Amino acid sequence: MIELAHRLPQRRKLVTALPGPRSAALAARRKAAVAAGVGSTAPVFAADADGGVLVDVDGNSLIDLGSGIAVTSVGASHPAVAAAIAEQAARFTHTCFMVTPYEEYVRVAEELAALTPGDHDKRSVLFNSGAEAVENAVKVARLATGRTAVVAFDHAYHGRTNLTMALTAKNMPYKERFGPFAPEIYRMPMSYPYRDEPGLTGAMAARRAISRIETQLGADAVAAVIVEPIQGEGGFIVPAPGFLAALSDWAREHGIVFIADEVQTGFARTGAWFACEHEGVVPDLITMAKGIAGGMPLAAVTGRAELLDAVHSGGLGGTYGGNPVACAAASATLGVMRELDLPARAREIEAVVLPRLRELAAETGVVGDVRGRGAMLALELVRPGTAEPAPELAKAVAANALSQGLLTLTCGTYGNVIRLLPPLVIGPDLLADGIGVLADALRASA
Repeated sequence: MIELAHRLPQRRKLVTALPGPRSAALAARRKAAVAAGVGSTAPVFAADADGGVLVDVDGNSLIDLGSGIAVTSVGASHPAVAAAIAEQAARFTHTCFMVTPYEEYVRVAEELAALTPGDHDKRSVLFNSGAEAVENAVKVARLATGRTAVVAFDHAYHGRTNLTMALTAKNMPYKERFGPFAPEIYRMPMSYPYRDEPGLTGAMAARRAISRIETQLGADAVAAVIVEPIQGEGGFIVPAPGFLAALSDWAREHGIVFIADEVQTGFARTGAWFACEHEGVVPDLITMAKGIAGGMPLAAVTGRAELLDAVHSGGLGGTYGGNPVACAAASATLGVMRELDLPARAREIEAVVLPRLRELAAETGVVGDVRGRGAMLALELVRPGTAEPAPELAKAVAANALSQGLLTLTCGTYGNVIRLLPPLVIGPDLLADGIGVLADALRASA
């Protein structure tokens, strides 16, 4: 793995206990001004970030294994992205593409047509967030098919709007007392190799879901099947090989739109440009956000031209969708990803980290499963000698790691998964230090 040049020193350094005094003072201001319903993983306030480090307002330098939830894959201040943002902002920050269009939007749509799986004729529409992309993909599928039912899966996460909360499986904190939710959403069993019955293949898991769809809904009622090729918030669940392909084949056979939600998995994160490529699946529609624009708010739906062009003029869009500054950031980000071959770097991260995690699992006896692809890796923590989820252990490990200067994230339906999402530009020494801190935190907490 090649060490890249960065603006900030790429090392972990603590100068205060966490949180430091300036972060504590900002926390008091936050409490008086910010809604209590907005949570934060870490009690520190960021002042600077570059490469694989985040510096807080007290001068502590933390190793970042979260990337702003898979967003800052090229780092949080890559010079090419920052320069593109500044150049575009100096010319114009907004006109609204629905009023006066601009080349930057068209350029991103062209790049997405080239990058996404499949050689069919494609169209794109740009939005601000992953939830917007998912919601609009469902709108397109319903209009194009004339059907209403949408199938989602156990452990899924698709967003926080009313429709995407209906698609999301986990109640707390995403859905608790926010209903009623959008109708005509149906949930089916996911392939979850660690928790499925032994011997259940991907094809068998797909047949289980398809049988329930056909029995409970009827294929002719289904507009879309939406699935994350690797589930994110649900626990970094990698379905068994063949599951996605069997679902996609069945959907195509019955005129059902197959939507791959690649909001978290997209843009080199898993070692391919998109995670569905690992299974040879070509979605009808693909939803994207997070890593697309180096931290600027941008999302997209890209897919078959006949689906997206079926929507009447004015049926898709939004005031800020495809903002020119965000589009400039996206073009620069994609350029960096190609220049550095970040899919290959994600595979290098997997090759280095996955064996370490497996060694740690064997040593501690509290890791039920090690899984993931590329730089999207996870430990599912359980009580010793069982498969019973250990959410309190996951919290303790994350807190212990943070106290030593390592930022990690938890996730999972049961809250018992430690997930690793390092920036794809992280250097080998910093990555090794981070995994060492995580190992110490797991040993201490277990």
